[in-house]
Amino acid sequence: MGRGKFKSKPTGHRNFSTPEELLAGTSSRPRTFKKQEAEHKEEEESEEESGEESEEESNEKRKGIEGIIEIENPNLVKPKTVKAKDIDIGKTTELSRREREELEKQRAHERYMRLQEQGKTDQARKDLERLTLIRQQRAEAAKKREEEKAAKEQKKVEGRK
Repeated sequence: MGRGKFKSKPTGHRNFSTPEELLAGTSSRPRTFKKQEAEHKEEEESEEESGEESEEESNEKRKGIEGIIEIENPNLVKPKTVKAKDIDIGKTTELSRREREELEKQRAHERYMRLQEQGKTDQARKDLERLTLIRQQRAEAAKKREEEKAAKEQKKVEGRK
């Protein structure tokens, strides 16, 4: 027989148990999870009875094989917890070399900009000289335009007479 355009998956259809089936215990689904959970609880109870050593190990979560093998790593830095009452407020932290250089650079730039505004640097003097030269040129150009305008108006007035 033809199946049509779409073929069904080889896994088949999924069957879900209804709440009524679960309560009645007639579900077709296996109940292996509860068995595993019960076994796990029994193991935990037996570990608690074994002693304090197991409690210490269970408190510390370890990654990978650390739980199996005890390793003494001299390079391992454990985080130090400092309480708020133990913190010294008056203590100043030292800046790193990069931070110190960055602060010096900012201060030098601010100092240079202050001198620039006051006109005490070479660049500021050159800028001021250029500005005075440009102002003179503009004033001369404006004066020349006024003279030309006045001459033009005079010619118009003479041409009408």
